Amino acid sequence: MSVYMDYQNRVGHKLGSGAPATWQEANLERKERLRRLALETIDLNKDPYFMRNHLGQFECRLCLTLHTNEGSYLSHTQGKKHQTNLSRRLAKEKADAVIAPMPLKFALLCEVEYPEIVRGTRPYHRFMSAFEQRVETPPDGNYQFLLFAAEPYETIAFKIPNMEIDREDPRHHAGWDEEKKVYTMQIFFSRRQPRPLPALPQRPTTFLPVGARW
Repeated sequence: MSVYMDYQNRVGHKLGSGAPATWQEANLERKERLRRLALETIDLNKDPYFMRNHLGQFECRLCLTLHTNEGSYLSHTQGKKHQTNLSRRLAKEKADAVIAPMPLKFALLCEVEYPEIVRGTRPYHRFMSAFEQRVETPPDGNYQFLLFAAEPYETIAFKIPNMEIDREDPRHHAGWDEEKKVYTMQIFFSRRQPRPLPALPQRPTTFLPVGARW
């Protein structure tokens, strides 16, 4: 009795080879398929970090890495290293815009290092008026304090102008870099516009000539 084996429909069979495709061949085929799919949906010419050098290799100008083909570069852009550097670049560009383009608007950038912070925790901040603190007497209402706290460090404070904080500004930012142990905060001020005091109501008066009596 003869037994018929269906080699053509076996899992991993490579048509025309007479043998199942190896893991390396299947992996290369999958990468090539993903590369073609990515090239159909992503325009590398619009990527500011994509560059082809004089040797025909592809470079990532953000991470300073070399790649032999577009697929390798696309795989790199989805990796942890590229995404981390991209997040840092965006945060840096956001922090570099210290002065807003609109007039009478100022900003303050603070970076505090906590190399020995308790693991699993992050720093905190809050604003304190000059009348809450007990260090400077008498309190100066022209200033306020920006406090930073983290375990096991003592709370520190920065003396800043007592101006209104513009929390609606999209560049208002506070973030904790777990890798570098640096807490960054950028705040924007809005100058208080002086408001004229309302005029006092005038009492009705009656002019009486000299010698006139009622």
